[in-house]
Amino acid sequence: MNKSLQRNIHAVIEAHDGYFVASCLEVAVVTDGSTLDETVANLREAIELCLEGEDSAEFGLVPNPGVILTYEMGLVGAET
Repeated sequence: MNKSLQRNIHAVIEAHDGYFVASCLEVAVVTDGSTLDETVANLREAIELCLEGEDSAEFGLVPNPGVILTYEMGLVGAET
């Protein structure tokens, strides 16, 4: 079976207790930071380290994939 390779890694960033937590769907990467900029920088580094020396096709990815970020936030005053 010939499966096509994905061009992007999908990651989600959520706010948790004063920090931002980022996790990827296609690769086993989770990281955090105290600001969004720090979290994105940490995410980039963590993904690069995860894929370093690996065949990206083993993860179902093209070489040098992009990253699509989604930021999840709650609404102020919304019931949880």
